[in-house]
Amino acid sequence: MLEHIKAVLFDLDGTLVDSMWVWNDIDVEYLGRFGLSLPETLQKEIEGMSFTETAVYIKQKFSIPDPIEKMKEDWNAMAFDKYVNEVPLKKGVPEFLALCRKKGIRLGIATSNSRKLVDAIIASHGLTEYFDGIVTGCEVNRGKPWPDVYLETARRCGVSPEHCLVFEDIVPGMQAGRNAGMKVCAVADAYSVYQEKEKRELADYYIEDFTEITK
Repeated sequence: MLEHIKAVLFDLDGTLVDSMWVWNDIDVEYLGRFGLSLPETLQKEIEGMSFTETAVYIKQKFSIPDPIEKMKEDWNAMAFDKYVNEVPLKKGVPEFLALCRKKGIRLGIATSNSRKLVDAIIASHGLTEYFDGIVTGCEVNRGKPWPDVYLETARRCGVSPEHCLVFEDIVPGMQAGRNAGMKVCAVADAYSVYQEKEKRELADYYIEDFTEITK
């Protein structure tokens, strides 16, 4: 899998960390503040969107009166403690990062989450020093499935797309990696079980967890 690979680029939520449950809880609580219930389809509707794109979508869909920046500040505040204290790494992540470093492979994160939460969670797990490039969807023009965030992460790592391997847990993210001209490995996650067939079809590789690579 790592032959001819010079950079490994990760999605964050559902890929490096087991955090998708956090956002379901936050969506319920946040919409509840406005007397609204969480539609079952919302997570699928916003998959791949950047933090800002998600705020714009939810503001328009639910007629939220708060400004976009206030919405994002509220979400960061609601999620921060959970990310620092409750969200675990996916199984085998530290060992896989160490393996990549040993092989001289550069590492990046390309995420739809906010920079504040990305920095907080990788610091809480002592992983900050591993990453050569971290890019959020808010730093590029278009979110996933467009390739922008992966292309920018590869650029910051100093590696051309054809030598990059992407790890992703959802279909729009996998499509973003594909659209960037990169190899893609799908990562299993409880919140994307319904996508498993499509993920396997899209992916060059499929893993249940990272121990499959390091063992």
